[in-house]
Amino acid sequence: MGYDSPLVANAVARQDANHPGGIVSSTSSPDWLNAFRTMQDDHSLTDDAIGVFAINLRFGVDDIQSVATEAITGGGDDKKCDVLYVDKELQAAVIAQCYVSQKPRAQAPANKASDLNTALTWLLGTELERLPVSLRGRADELRSAISGGEIKQFYIWYVHNLPTSNNVNNELRAVEGTAKALLSKFESSREINIFAEEIGDSQFERLYAQAERTVIVTDTFQVTVPGTVEIVQSDWKSLVTTVSGAWLHELYSTYRTDLFSANLRGYLGSRESDSNINNGIKKTALEQPKNFYVFNNGITALVLDYKISRKARGSQSVTITGISIVNGAQTTGSIGSLPTAPPPDLQIPIRFVKAASDAIIANVVRFNNSQNRIQAADFRSTDQIQQRLRIQFESIPDAEYEGGRRGGASDAIRRSRFTVPSYTVGQSLAAFHGDPVTAYDKKSEIWTDESKYRRIFTDRTSARHVVFCYGLLSAINERKLDLTRKQRQDPSSLTEEEVSSLEFLNNKGSNYLLVYVISQCIEAIVGKPIPNRFDLEFKDNLSPAAAGDLWTPIITLVLALSNQLADAFSKNRISNESVARAVPTFVGVFNSLKTLYKNTFDTFAEQVNI
Repeated sequence: MGYDSPLVANAVARQDANHPGGIVSSTSSPDWLNAFRTMQDDHSLTDDAIGVFAINLRFGVDDIQSVATEAITGGGDDKKCDVLYVDKELQAAVIAQCYVSQKPRAQAPANKASDLNTALTWLLGTELERLPVSLRGRADELRSAISGGEIKQFYIWYVHNLPTSNNVNNELRAVEGTAKALLSKFESSREINIFAEEIGDSQFERLYAQAERTVIVTDTFQVTVPGTVEIVQSDWKSLVTTVSGAWLHELYSTYRTDLFSANLRGYLGSRESDSNINNGIKKTALEQPKNFYVFNNGITALVLDYKISRKARGSQSVTITGISIVNGAQTTGSIGSLPTAPPPDLQIPIRFVKAASDAIIANVVRFNNSQNRIQAADFRSTDQIQQRLRIQFESIPDAEYEGGRRGGASDAIRRSRFTVPSYTVGQSLAAFHGDPVTAYDKKSEIWTDESKYRRIFTDRTSARHVVFCYGLLSAINERKLDLTRKQRQDPSSLTEEEVSSLEFLNNKGSNYLLVYVISQCIEAIVGKPIPNRFDLEFKDNLSPAAAGDLWTPIITLVLALSNQLADAFSKNRISNESVARAVPTFVGVFNSLKTLYKNTFDTFAEQVNI
């Protein structure tokens, strides 16, 4: 909000100089906009997907299609909420109003920022029964996550492709107040940080640059230190020393959150509470500066280069080129946001690291950043089953399986459209093999819980079976995105059956429920007993996209009967109890009608190996 960062201010100034009046050029598109259009085209998404693109750049999500399916609100009555994203693993929630201008403008309309007040009121303050059906499950999921202490960062975004403005900034300040008042009704609200932000052209440029490069502050600095200890290895070198609080205060005042380009969450801000760690850092810095060194864990910073002068008169000069703080964002932000420079005797432990390879840099960020918790799938990246699957996937067309491995920040924009994300694979297997609720609500447990992991990743789990299950889930997600896009463009164009299908798919967890239901009906579909469902695969070596095409007629038939699954939802979300109650009844109905669908089933069965 506003242009607190000189780097952002300079970017805006350059933009204004190039485009008088602050109007974005229509003759050449910035890199971020080209990347957004590519993502939009790859997944056939509406303009609301600009909110998903912002989420991708900010958080580095694994699966664009899955996030778009979950986050973009379906139905015309969205109560001014275009995107709602809840990530319990990141402990973050995003509510977004999205706007894509088709022609140059000086700024985005401020009234759409004000609309976020309406979105917040409906999502957080209105009885669930009064919400549109398409929002009930989403709102209940959000409220449950907040009540359970699973949300620590609450983002309210106005996302667009135009220059930012003071008018929008003023509206978002009011939105922040609305959010604070509504969240105060939840017991866990004291632990939630609220960020109402305008994400426009210049912010996208920063996020895109951050995704391209780990270090975006590339200036050269000189700092005087009392002494240094250097450790040098073949792939990296590191300098351990202390810096003054005044130097860190000035650094943060100049570059603000750009200093945290490699840090997923950055500085979370301070609240006037003894329990708040950032407020405690400030208090220690001001009241006990001489003890700060032993009270604080210090800072780890990636640098592009550093040089050390000889020690003279008890001090040394260190010249640093480029800096990104990967651990110690809270220390940096707390000290940097003090109204004046801290006492001169405040010394902060710091470690400067220069790495020679992208792999080392990625691991420095990953293991040093306390805010970047290791992703659950990372625990299995060296598992023999994952290694075998990665090898098998080398022969699958148009498919790149990660197998638990994750790259650095640049993967957020470089990820191939053929990527088969580990999490989504786990979710598709879990749903197909009997656990749709875990697939929907506890995806990390698939990787961290030994019994759940071994239940779906077995010695018989092959790459082609993964394609069989993943292709089904992907096709269901694509169906929902198609219907949502069609309704956004022209609600009257939807048939009654399509309206019914979209209403069903707007229930939280409905995609995983469908995968499970189809797996329970699979013997009726293929017309044969199946001794082991892990042996199911398509006869031809298909890409996931081609597999999804084969599943489409089956999905259409099951969706036509989706009203028989109404009891599978509780408050528009699936639960173990409701699924166990509804699915057997549906399977009975489906089996009784299988003769009506014989031609469709026979055509599909011809493509399947058992």
